[in-house]
Amino acid sequence: MDFLRLLLVFLHILGAAAIVGGWLAAFKTPTVTQWQWIGALTQLITGILLVGLASMGDGDGPNNTKVAVKLIIALVVGVAAFIGRRKAKNNETVPKGLAHAVGGMALINIAIAVFWV
Repeated sequence: MDFLRLLLVFLHILGAAAIVGGWLAAFKTPTVTQWQWIGALTQLITGILLVGLASMGDGDGPNNTKVAVKLIIALVVGVAAFIGRRKAKNNETVPKGLAHAVGGMALINIAIAVFWV
């Protein structure tokens, strides 16, 4: 069970890297890349699985308030990445605010994960 948890954490970190890395790489000409979309999906799926594993273990389980806040932000990132990726795929202009929302909100979610104890 520990290997599964570590694998999910690894994939969760890769998802965050894909989102924030793609955002920083295209900061001057904001867009939403395919890897940001994949990263957003990875973050959502692995995050939900990690919470499930934490809930199954002994002890108090996860902080449900923190999980709820992070889930709401992850959903915002996922929806924004979906809309931005669809626009980019159809050769439409991705609004700067939408592109920056994907990376910025993901960065906020990382900060919450690190600093909210």
